[in-house]
Amino acid sequence: MKREASLPGALLPIIILIALLTLNVFLFEDTLAGSNQIALLLAASVAGIIAHRLGLNWSNIKEKIVSTIGSAMPSILILLLIGSLAGTWMISGVVPAMIYYGLDIINPKLFLITAVVVGAIVSVATGSSWSTIATIGVALLGIGKAIGINEAVVAGAIISGAYFGDKMSPLSDTTNLAPAMAGTDLFTHIRYMAFTTVPSITLTLIIFLIIGFRYDFSGAVVDVESVQNSIEGTFNTNPLLFLVPVLLLIIIIMKVPPLPALFAGTLLGAIFAVIFQPEIIKDVAGVADNYAKASYISVMQSMFGDVSLTTSDPKVNELLSTSGMRGMLDTIWLILSAMVFGGIMESAGLLKRITQPIVKYAKSTGSLVASTVGTCLFFNVTASDQYIAIVVPGRMYRKNYEEKGLKPEVLSRTLEDSGTMTSVLIPWNTCGATQSRVLGVDTWAYAPYAFFNIISPLMTILFAYLNIKIRKISEGKNKAKA
Repeated sequence: MKREASLPGALLPIIILIALLTLNVFLFEDTLAGSNQIALLLAASVAGIIAHRLGLNWSNIKEKIVSTIGSAMPSILILLLIGSLAGTWMISGVVPAMIYYGLDIINPKLFLITAVVVGAIVSVATGSSWSTIATIGVALLGIGKAIGINEAVVAGAIISGAYFGDKMSPLSDTTNLAPAMAGTDLFTHIRYMAFTTVPSITLTLIIFLIIGFRYDFSGAVVDVESVQNSIEGTFNTNPLLFLVPVLLLIIIIMKVPPLPALFAGTLLGAIFAVIFQPEIIKDVAGVADNYAKASYISVMQSMFGDVSLTTSDPKVNELLSTSGMRGMLDTIWLILSAMVFGGIMESAGLLKRITQPIVKYAKSTGSLVASTVGTCLFFNVTASDQYIAIVVPGRMYRKNYEEKGLKPEVLSRTLEDSGTMTSVLIPWNTCGATQSRVLGVDTWAYAPYAFFNIISPLMTILFAYLNIKIRKISEGKNKAKA
């Protein structure tokens, strides 16, 4: 018979995980290369022992692990396709062309807020922060580095904009999931989120504007010219290359699912590489006398493996290297390890046991919303998946919100402001691990600059404690009577 864990027992795997992850930061240069994965598996082993002592057999635990990994499979497949897309977009000259022309039109002092706005527009149109960051985001990061801005700051701006769309777009999966868990409709949810989202994004833009105007860009013109000359000397930067991202954007807007959409983007990049970059094709393949053979080898190599393009500027070379699907394997390993840990913790009821006292002591509206935010963050840290961080707290707190007379959109907004927004700030979360790998910037490095993601959960707590735009069920009844 299954027994309930004590609170110290439920917390033990979390404590061990945090201790190991902290130790890894000090002892390993690249924690994503394996040390964090092992830390998650060791903590999962401790959770497994506790689960066994509580009366669970291995079959029950294994079944939960498999189902949890299954829930992460769409993210893993998307991650692999993002790797292949990055490769073909690089050898086709799409990303280099974005950097080349972007350096012409972007004002350095306004670059950071431009990155936020562009990321927001694209992610609202597509409903996907992952696709936005993997395409436009990569190009914006290259531009930012070229004009001399710290890559962590640039990554924070890109992520802030991309997650604005992930939160507000009706095409986003999390924007649909949160109201479904809370019991409200999509557009009520989006309209209600605007009350906290508008001040959050406004503060974010102000902060990035201040950072931009305080940056010293003396000498940046020389760097920009050098980068453009190097790109132009290596690639054919024909404006027709912009058809690739435009066509992908159209495909996504037509509501084509992410996997076939990203695969289509990958193939478009491959076709344009063969048409516009014959010298790159020959160079990557190492074949000069058979263009068909060289095209096949180059496209395949860009999809699955390492591609490093050499220009006249060593700094530019860093911008023009990709690792295809192979470069995503450490991240996939991390996601699988995180899902094992989360699956065992959930199967034994350890996560629920930890959150029980939080629910019990959430008396006021402010404390209830703050507890929901804390719980979403907790699940992003422990279960390592933003969907779990929305679904489980949504199920847990729905009755509590009803008992306090709060409309379901209060819960749905809180889930989105915290569950969606904080996922990318956790290095071993599927979102944090993915964006770190795609941008090539450590999660701990960009997290302090992802201002929109940091401000959003704080804003929703502030609104709750100050009782600003907190909708009550009684209000709706009164309006109906009137």
